[in-house]
Amino acid sequence: MSDASAHTPAQAPATPVPHPPLHWKVAVLYMAAACMLALSQGLGQGFITANIPQIAGDLGITTTQASWLMAAYMIPRASLPLMLIKIRTQFGLRRFAEVGIIVYVVVAFISVWIADFRSAIVVQFLSGAAAAPLSTLAFLYMLEPLAPEWKMRLGLPLAMAMLLSGPSVARIVSPALIGDGGLTWIHLTVLGMAMVSLALVFALPLRPMPRMKVIQTLDFVTFLLIGFGFAGLTIGFIQGPIQYWMDVSWIGLLLAASVASLAIAVAIELNRTAPLLDIRWLVSPAILHLTATLFLFRLILSEQSTGAPRMFQVLGVAPSQLTVLFAVIVGATLLGALAVVGWIRPTRVPVYHILALILIAIGALMDGNSTIDTRPEQLIVSQALIGFAGMLFLPPAMMAGLISALSKGPQYLLSFVIVFIATQSLGGVIGSGVFTTFINHQQAAHYQVLIEQLTAASAQTTRAIAQQMALFSGQITDGATLKAQAVSQIAQTASNQAYVMAYNDAYRLIAAIAIFALVALLLHLLRDFLAARMTPAQPTTPDVTP
Repeated sequence: MSDASAHTPAQAPATPVPHPPLHWKVAVLYMAAACMLALSQGLGQGFITANIPQIAGDLGITTTQASWLMAAYMIPRASLPLMLIKIRTQFGLRRFAEVGIIVYVVVAFISVWIADFRSAIVVQFLSGAAAAPLSTLAFLYMLEPLAPEWKMRLGLPLAMAMLLSGPSVARIVSPALIGDGGLTWIHLTVLGMAMVSLALVFALPLRPMPRMKVIQTLDFVTFLLIGFGFAGLTIGFIQGPIQYWMDVSWIGLLLAASVASLAIAVAIELNRTAPLLDIRWLVSPAILHLTATLFLFRLILSEQSTGAPRMFQVLGVAPSQLTVLFAVIVGATLLGALAVVGWIRPTRVPVYHILALILIAIGALMDGNSTIDTRPEQLIVSQALIGFAGMLFLPPAMMAGLISALSKGPQYLLSFVIVFIATQSLGGVIGSGVFTTFINHQQAAHYQVLIEQLTAASAQTTRAIAQQMALFSGQITDGATLKAQAVSQIAQTASNQAYVMAYNDAYRLIAAIAIFALVALLLHLLRDFLAARMTPAQPTTPDVTP
């Protein structure tokens, strides 16, 4: 970043108003409010991901159509945070918090009355927009009562643990809330948590910050360009694996238009004196390295969010059978947060990343031995390792980014948090899309091989057909129908087997990526060590202080 843009009016340092230390009981309330805000936004997103088939049935649409609901929710979640820094600065932190939570409650109330697909799309878009400030508020409420030395060490890991646990908690509670198949109780749960969050935000105000008029007309132009770019990438990577990338031309055109829109936005921002985003700082070597690290984390953690749940869905495992697995994942995530709290230091970030990559590689390799008989309890250890590793990886990486931001001035703290959240939202969508595309490709290849092996002349196929016919003989009397049912069942078993083999390939690919990243990190540390050893020691100045 150039010196000329270091202290522009839009990014002028904001000094907090002096505030007396909070009593420990009040501090606990602020941290509880942070947990409620984090879980509220996490559950809102997790309920959609975990219940796409139920939502499709409730609205009378296909699962392909229902996937547009996830896209509608994620579009504003990825782009809207880019404007929140200036909105907060111009209108004040308290008004930002209060208006944000009021909008969230209103949208949660409207969602109870969703009756058709079109209204669901609109409400999900509004829900994503209303949830965008909640992640920021969760961070602010978690950091608010803590002394400066504990903000990074305690507040950051706890806030991240709550934000990461939300989607898993949604999978734990969804089966009990759905009951007979309706989504009413899910909508009411979101509404209830939103109302509790509303009460907490109004009862526990954040420390006021000085206001400044920083929003400029050109900010909206840049925001619209970035918003379109992020929206196009979100839609492309959600619909691409579902619509099959090459089968529909509009996906490629949309992705090209998205990249062009982002390029125009970057060109505009580079020529502004008070940019919405400081591109020069974001493309500095340290921040680019951090961005690559965070994107790698999102990619390899897709194994947990996209891998195991969808594999078990293919195998016909009911959502209620997954509750124990995801409860263990939540527990491992919280234990990882406690481990980070106990030993986190800026100098130990590489050590945490080494341990995290080792655990992720081990967990992914363990998952790579799955079969069509694998059930959730057999993946508890591996998924717990990955959940624990996620917390060893993310908070230290984010701490490094925050330290880099704060070295430029305190005004960069919230800016980095907002950019981080937007990047992670988009990175999660891209990681899931890449992961799903790889699985679809591998499934088709494995299925072709299995079908070629199951030829009509094969003695093994003949025996399998006879076994299936014997199983259905008590239900079907017509010989031709009985044989057709047996062949159909064998084909379905082959399809499931091909999917499991594809997921095993994906798990092993994740392990290979983690191992490659581990080797690269070790080589990087070795290079730094050798460079330090070869650098001549600087002469020390004698201490003449009396």
